[in-house]
Amino acid sequence: MVRKSIVWTAVVFSVVIGMLLPAQSASWLEKDIYLFGPRFDGDLPACEAGLSTIASRFATKESRFWNSNLEILNFERVREVAYRPWAAGTIPRRFCTAVVLVSDGKKHAVNYWIGEDTAIIGRSWGVEWCVVGLDRNWAYSPACKMARP
Repeated sequence: MVRKSIVWTAVVFSVVIGMLLPAQSASWLEKDIYLFGPRFDGDLPACEAGLSTIASRFATKESRFWNSNLEILNFERVREVAYRPWAAGTIPRRFCTAVVLVSDGKKHAVNYWIGEDTAIIGRSWGVEWCVVGLDRNWAYSPACKMARP
């Protein structure tokens, strides 16, 4: 009987404290374990924040998997396409596009998104991208359409 009253008191205390405290963004516990369901802030960097990651990963992918020395030399016309285009409960994403100059002298469009908590182990924002015409494994086919909203 004493054990039940302790548990009941703890539950009531937790509910009262939860109602009195102001709402805050998700803690690391909520984001990593989803103890209370995912909550997102929607606080994402601008499209320019992902460019160095894209250039670095593009060069690594080309050399490691395709035996190519292609690199991205420059980004032009970087712009946002959409921000959180889907339902309210989904992971916040900023969809962007740009034109890249590749080391072979050709220009290609690049479609990419920056997502909240999508980096390794969900600790910060992550970037997924696709260079049109150089999606050699067709991960975002057709023509990188799957990297757009």
